[in-house]
Amino acid sequence: MDRFVFLTLDGLSRGAVLAAFALALVLIWRAARIVNFAQGAMAVATAYVAYSVSAATGSYWLGFLAALAAGLLLGAAVDLVVMRFVDHASPLNPVIVALGLVLLIQAVLGMVYGSEFLPAGTPFSRNPLTVGGVAVLSPYDLFVFAAVAVVVVGLAWTFTRTAVGLRMRAAAFAPEVSRLLGVNVGGMLTLGWALASGVGALAGMLVIPTELGLHPHAMDLVFVSAFTAAVVGGLDSPPGAVVGGLAVGLLLSYVSGYAGSDLTPLAVLVLLLAVLLVRPGGLFAPVAARRV
Repeated sequence: MDRFVFLTLDGLSRGAVLAAFALALVLIWRAARIVNFAQGAMAVATAYVAYSVSAATGSYWLGFLAALAAGLLLGAAVDLVVMRFVDHASPLNPVIVALGLVLLIQAVLGMVYGSEFLPAGTPFSRNPLTVGGVAVLSPYDLFVFAAVAVVVVGLAWTFTRTAVGLRMRAAAFAPEVSRLLGVNVGGMLTLGWALASGVGALAGMLVIPTELGLHPHAMDLVFVSAFTAAVVGGLDSPPGAVVGGLAVGLLLSYVSGYAGSDLTPLAVLVLLLAVLLVRPGGLFAPVAARRV
């Protein structure tokens, strides 16, 4: 029972990070109808910015803030410099460009920083606290929950309670009508890319210290898990991304704890395949009305 409790809490902690990363994918999908396969590589690039700033200043928090700022700028730059000029006549074109970005970013990071794993520090201890003789969450896990909760609440408030959020939603779902009403659709799209990249940078900063360390390919498997979480919840559903992230986190924790970590990638792919076969739009996808 103690093991089950520990695995559950550990899975929720990992799932919270996957939920944040899945939210980044959902933001891009809702804004531009693009699955940004470069999201993981972009997050790693911002983590290297944090590493450089922290190494130069000796402050984790300055590196953390630098990573978030770099994420916002990188997302806006990718939209303005790359994606804005992609022909969207075929849905494969943005996918191919995103995959090309992955190769480019990882190659540049490898040339600048090398291919060795670099240490990724944490602001709080990762040693689990003990309650009643049962190991539960660590101070770092609590920090992860708090950071992801702030992001989820902040995004929900932005998109439902602010004029900018309403313009972004309008530009995503009815761009032509929005232009007629004076909404800067291009600017809202760039803002969507920036926000998604910022959230991805946060997720990278939270999850990389729990893996082997900082490496150009550090987010590859994390991206697969986060993409699965987004598909499970539904690419059009931010709440679904959160639920999907927590579900995938629990799955990874249980499979790793009871069957071995070697089977976790297989378990994620099986879940992804099952959802695509049973409900391709995701568990939280809106049900379209049937036309006669």
